[in-house]
Formats: sequence, structure tokens, C-alpha cells
Amino acid sequence: MPRSLELGLNRIFRSRWGVAIVLAVIVLAIVGLGRLFAGDGDDSQPPLGAGSPAPAVSIDPSEDDSIIDTAPPPKPSTSPGRAQPEAVAYAFASAWADHQNITPKAWRDKLLPNATKKLANELAGVDPAGVPADRVLGRPSLVPVGATVVNAVVTMDSGKLSLRLISPNGQWLVDAVDWESA
Repeated sequence: MPRSLELGLNRIFRSRWGVAIVLAVIVLAIVGLGRLFAGDGDDSQPPLGAGSPAPAVSIDPSEDDSIIDTAPPPKPSTSPGRAQPEAVAYAFASAWADHQNITPKAWRDKLLPNATKKLANELAGVDPAGVPADRVLGRPSLVPVGATVVNAVVTMDSGKLSLRLISPNGQWLVDAVDWESA
């Protein structure tokens, strides 16, 4: 290779501008070759920059696709002789708030009749001194999720106690507890 060509290429590849120009030439060459050898495939496609064609409708908008159920959730069902979800939520909230001058075991034992086994296991070892409320102020408000799941919100003296109740066999039990400070 002649010395002058070697020096010229060496100068080009040592500067950022030289490398940028070489890369731009390579990209333009690839694009030019791609357009040159591109077949006359589908001429119905609009050229780049032209307005897009009208959108194609693939479904009937009036048809129900069952993704979002607009029907109200089914009413909670209770077995005959069993307490309604509102009564279970109120009883649990009252026992939960009654935490003064009581041992952790006695407090937990008052909660167990209205709690699932899962929640009972989660409550094992909980110190009732950490309960942030002392009394129930109102009736629970229920939000049915399904025939066997209900969310209940109980207003307490220092916030709101949220309970998830389930009824796998017709008996309502509290399955989860959440607290929101006022």
C-alpha cells in the first residue's frame, strides 16, 4: 500500500469526524443498495411520509368480548343459620379494638371464631398493644367482590379497618386485615 494512502487513512481513522464520515458513507451505501435491489413487491403500501391508510376494523364494537364484566357482582351468599358478612366484620373489628389490659393469647382467642386459619396463623405472636384503635364508630360498609368474597371497611376512632371476608362453605370468615390511619 502506498505510503501516502496509509497516512491519509491513518489521519481519517484517528479523528472523530473522520470515523463519523466513514460510518455515514457506509450507512448511505447500505440504504442505497437496499433500495436498488428491493423488488417491486407490494405497490399498495404508501411511501414513507405519506398519510396512513384508514384503520382496519377487526371486531364488531357492539359484540361482547367478555373482558370487562359490566354486570354487578353477585350478592354474597350465606348458609342458613350462619352470620351475615356485616355481622362477622363488626364482631371481628370489635374484638380487634378490645386490646386494653388483655394478654396476647386472650386477644387472639377472641379473634379466632371470625378468622380463617390462614389469618389465625398470621396473628400468632402479634402483640395487641400495637393495635392503633380503641373502638368501633360505625357499621361496616360492604363491597361485594363475588358470591364468596366481600371487602368490608369499618370506621374506627383513629382510622379505617379494611377486612377481606371469604365464605368458601357458606360461613363468613375474615381472611385479611389492613389498617389506614385517619
